[in-house]
Amino acid sequence: MHLFAHAASGREQYRFRIGFLPVTCHLTCPVTDFINRQQTGTSMFDPVRFNGWPELKEAYLSGYTPATFILAPMAIALREQGVKIKIVYLGHRDGSALMVRKDSNIYKIEDLRGKTIAVPGRYANQRLLLYRELKARGMTLDDVNIVEMAPPDMPTALYSKAVDAITSGEPFMGQTELDGYGRCLYQAKDVWPGFISCVLAVNEDMIRDHRPQVQELVDGIARSGKWLDTSMDHRMEAAQFVSTLYYNQNPRLLSYVLSKPPDRVKYSNLKPNRANFEEIEMLGKAAGMLQGTAHFDDYTDTSFAPDDDKVVEQDYEPQKP
Repeated sequence: MHLFAHAASGREQYRFRIGFLPVTCHLTCPVTDFINRQQTGTSMFDPVRFNGWPELKEAYLSGYTPATFILAPMAIALREQGVKIKIVYLGHRDGSALMVRKDSNIYKIEDLRGKTIAVPGRYANQRLLLYRELKARGMTLDDVNIVEMAPPDMPTALYSKAVDAITSGEPFMGQTELDGYGRCLYQAKDVWPGFISCVLAVNEDMIRDHRPQVQELVDGIARSGKWLDTSMDHRMEAAQFVSTLYYNQNPRLLSYVLSKPPDRVKYSNLKPNRANFEEIEMLGKAAGMLQGTAHFDDYTDTSFAPDDDKVVEQDYEPQKP
């Protein structure tokens, strides 16, 4: 859905749509849009919210969204299929978990054998993380029952015992804790430090024809990430305006996952790193998610990404009431 109509601007510029889901992995998208509008009265892009990965992917493939936040393995798989897609920046670090019910008898990874686990999709990095944890214990994905599910539907599925465990990006994992029935089996930050779920990807035609706008986009996303990681006050402010204007969620949910603990999800160190993606490629091929025919230079364009130590936070402070 469109979240804002085109605002009037004193300058004509190329405007484009960006796809996102209401998850913390994509938080810098609405934060950048909101701060742009507060500072200039307009934004360089129109954010378009989707609830699931199939719809988001189809919107990109159709050209409706020439830029999108997307699962890292999904972007790589699309490149393997010949789609014109380039990863230009990361969406986040960490910010995923695997949750079980408090009253379940699942206390370690081995207890997942024979259980039903909901993942966001075939190409979700949470599925890859699960594969990694199972493999470390001599297990495979065949030892569990995987079902694909949109992240917003996962808390209800766990509560109703339709599944035994759920894993996705926040805030839906934290929702089960906040509502009192979920227990964390693992946090991504603890088992795969620096975990990458989602990335910012752009169509190659847009890169060719509108490089200044792509650069402006990446710079804005980078500065918003720095802004979020600089101050807990910034995170709490973002929880309010993102929840009400973009995610259609109770602000208490984002407030919780952005603060408990503070490093649950991070928005720094977001320049694409070859070693990180080579690990994703290796695990993705071993897990049967990727063919292994696309590599880092094929599906990334790092020319837009600022060095992490050069990123300057957004110059925005919320007005005090």
